Amino acid sequence: MSAIALTAVILTSVLVSFLATFILSHTFLKGKTSSYILEMPPFRKPKIGSVIVRSVFDRTLFVLGRAVCVAIPAGVIIWVMANVTVGDKTVLSLASEFLDPFAKIIGLDGVLLIAFILGFPANEIVLPVAIMAYSSGSVLGELPALSQLYDILMSNGWTLNTAICTIVFSLFHWPCSTTVLTVKKETGSFLWALFSAVYPTVIGIILCMIITFAFKIFGA
Repeated sequence: MSAIALTAVILTSVLVSFLATFILSHTFLKGKTSSYILEMPPFRKPKIGSVIVRSVFDRTLFVLGRAVCVAIPAGVIIWVMANVTVGDKTVLSLASEFLDPFAKIIGLDGVLLIAFILGFPANEIVLPVAIMAYSSGSVLGELPALSQLYDILMSNGWTLNTAICTIVFSLFHWPCSTTVLTVKKETGSFLWALFSAVYPTVIGIILCMIITFAFKIFGA
């Protein structure tokens, strides 16, 4: 089942990528031709030292620097939301309750949706944030064993619809902050960076709504 699910996710991503490209080619990018020109520089014997220095400073440190600039404020926000209480509820719980009605429409819940939002700096923290909220914790920790994870999810109302929509929305939602910043840097346009986040998210919302509607129709 895991292999089938993974294969289905990959095929879905490929098909939707073709569809998204087709839509862009007939709307925003209509009439614009694209070309790829590769200029071959004169061959020179590579210098190992220069390659290492450029790789470290121009690539690794640059990406890590941007990630840290976003991750540190995000970590502070997550900690504050999980530890500051209003009445007898944390800010994280209040935010998830506020988002819950819309989240139900797309097959998720408020906890998952706020976890996706807080996971903008790094998508890999989405599930740890959700588990922290489900468990009423105050700090991010390692994911529990699969059996414990199953119990936590089921006790918080997860269904097959929730699981499928979580997978689909994980595949089709805004990219991480580093990717968006890279789009901004490469295009020189804030609007294209914003579009790169909104476009896949709209696709994900539509697909999750269709899946949730199908589950309601067929009573699964």
